[in-house]
Amino acid sequence: MLTARELMTEAPATVRPTTKVRTAVEILETLEIRHLPVVDDVGQLVGVVSDRDLRALSIPYFLGSEHVGTLRAALDARVAKLMSSDVLSVDAEADAAEVIDLMLENKIGAVPVTDADGALVGIISYVDILRSLSVDALAAE
Repeated sequence: MLTARELMTEAPATVRPTTKVRTAVEILETLEIRHLPVVDDVGQLVGVVSDRDLRALSIPYFLGSEHVGTLRAALDARVAKLMSSDVLSVDAEADAAEVIDLMLENKIGAVPVTDADGALVGIISYVDILRSLSVDALAAE
């Protein structure tokens, strides 16, 4: 059976909690990805910003208890205000079936992969899983 290490995209693009939301938007658009891990100064996973989080931006908008008011102000806010911080992650040696079950049960499109110390080493999206299934199907023919 495949492991998370075999499925994951290694060394994914990341941002820090202090990164401006506008920078996160630019990275997501440029790389054509939907999930952007947020790491601290030593590479520990602290959150994820997704395209779903960004769709919530509207005018007027509240980030926590802070009234932002304009889209410009929302884009100048820090990622920490918008990110999901209760992030599920898996170990690099996790079984692919475990990863798929986790994604289905929690209705999430990507799972960060961390080492034993909680440092980000990769990310697995539903696209990675579909790509792997497609390759396996072609190999079986």
